[in-house]
Amino acid sequence: MTTLETQLQSNDVAAIDRLGQVYSSLKQELGKVIVGQEAVIEQLAICLFARSHALLMGVPGLAKTLLVSRLAETLALDFSRIQFTPDLMPMDITGTDILQQNDAGRREFEFAKGPVFANVVLADEINRAPAKTQAAMLEAMQEHRVTVVGRTYKLDAPFFVLATQNPIEQEGTYPLPEAQLDRFMFLISVDYPSRDEELQIARTTTGNPIGALQSIISKADVLEFQSLVRRIPIPDHVYEFAVDLTRQTRPDDETAPKWLKPLVAWGAGPRAVQYLILGTKARAALLGNYIGSVEDLEAVAESVLCHRVLTTFEAESEGVTSREIIRRLIDELKKRR
Repeated sequence: MTTLETQLQSNDVAAIDRLGQVYSSLKQELGKVIVGQEAVIEQLAICLFARSHALLMGVPGLAKTLLVSRLAETLALDFSRIQFTPDLMPMDITGTDILQQNDAGRREFEFAKGPVFANVVLADEINRAPAKTQAAMLEAMQEHRVTVVGRTYKLDAPFFVLATQNPIEQEGTYPLPEAQLDRFMFLISVDYPSRDEELQIARTTTGNPIGALQSIISKADVLEFQSLVRRIPIPDHVYEFAVDLTRQTRPDDETAPKWLKPLVAWGAGPRAVQYLILGTKARAALLGNYIGSVEDLEAVAESVLCHRVLTTFEAESEGVTSREIIRRLIDELKKRR
């Protein structure tokens, strides 16, 4: 082991080995109902064990809802789905006080919990809700609590929001505030399956339905692994890579390359650095490694940064995406080291 790896306790080493086995079993179990999408499953697992949230972007029909619900099933976690609509009110997700009659015959208000009180919350088409509802969701995501009629209620851990957004249909939608987008660790692109995968989907989903999946780990195990991820050591050069990469996305920073300045209107903030490191730690642990590497950071960088790097009209007119900008920054940064 390296010097950093020796900082791990022996029980941490055993826990990392067990997490690697659990992750392998989880992928195998999800493979019974989800064809392909290995990269998406990896990124969802990274977000979960990094104690963060994810936004899935993809056209309808790519099994986003099915994947999230089945993932919760394999983790033995409470799951709820919220269908976001333009008339959705904050109380529809947080809950509200209802008038009840107690045993003594008196009427009193009792708090009825909303669907946000779950371990895994699927916020379907999250950009369809108005600003007040978005603000309530933002508080839940950031503070792990909700406020109703001046009273605060804590959400149970683990708390994991997976939101979906349709990139095609924009009628009747409310663009997510940048502050809320920044709360999502990953923006995960869910792409079309390959031809072979689509053939397998046609064969496996048009017969008898598959029953319940096996629960791989308990809620207590999830919390233990989330704590374990925070203890994964990271070398100094990986910290420096994360900071330098993030700073170079900012067009006004002195380290930003000249070609980037006309293409980027706004770069990533310090929270991106935190998520790059957490993603690096989580991916290393999932793959059974005892230390985070630049390769782990590269694997999560696009999903962490793409929704935090806002491109200009010039970039859009030239067809340059934030993901392409991030890939070029990574390549140039690696060559200089």
